[in-house]
Amino acid sequence: MSDYATKRISDIDEVTDGRVPWRRVRIEFGIESFGINAFTAHEVGDRMINEHDEADGYGSEEELYLVQSGRATFELNGERVDAPAGTLVFARGSVTRTAFAEEPGTTIVAIGGSPGKAYQATGWEFWAPLQPLYAAGKYAEVVDRGKQVLDEYPDFPMIAYNVACCEALEGRTAEAIEHLRLAVDKSEDLRRMATEDSDLDSLRDEPAFTEVIGAKQPATS
Repeated sequence: MSDYATKRISDIDEVTDGRVPWRRVRIEFGIESFGINAFTAHEVGDRMINEHDEADGYGSEEELYLVQSGRATFELNGERVDAPAGTLVFARGSVTRTAFAEEPGTTIVAIGGSPGKAYQATGWEFWAPLQPLYAAGKYAEVVDRGKQVLDEYPDFPMIAYNVACCEALEGRTAEAIEHLRLAVDKSEDLRRMATEDSDLDSLRDEPAFTEVIGAKQPATS
């Protein structure tokens, strides 16, 4: 790959997790040092940023949003903020945020990273399109498609972790533990998450699970 590249945002294919479509800018350019994606509204009123905060989730990221074109309304801890083209909106991890389009074709570029930590690509961009299948309980299909992603991108710990969760829910204990091992060896955040994740409850009495996590954890009620 060349040391530089150019591309129009509109030329990057959209993907969706069943809620908000976005464009995988980081994946498109092979960026490894920071997270970046783009969101384009089709109609006025489209939700462009899913409502969330980053305080307790994986990575605890700070995020900077650039309204690249059009006009958006952000809601930040319940406060509405008008954001025409050219506006920069910064949100620390504790801030609950979402955004809506005020004009069709509005585009927001989002950049994120965790304070004091080197950026680590988790592969969430590949997991998100599988989220509707997970929510529908189609765990076997998630495993099959997730393993295909892992074959091509073996260093994404979030994919390995979520495949492990679905294998555990399917009763595929040995496979689940091996994928969990791959995930937590690359991410201490995921190791901590595994101690409380109810998707993994079927594994907690397994000695191999104790070995992977580092200490026996009680099953959640």
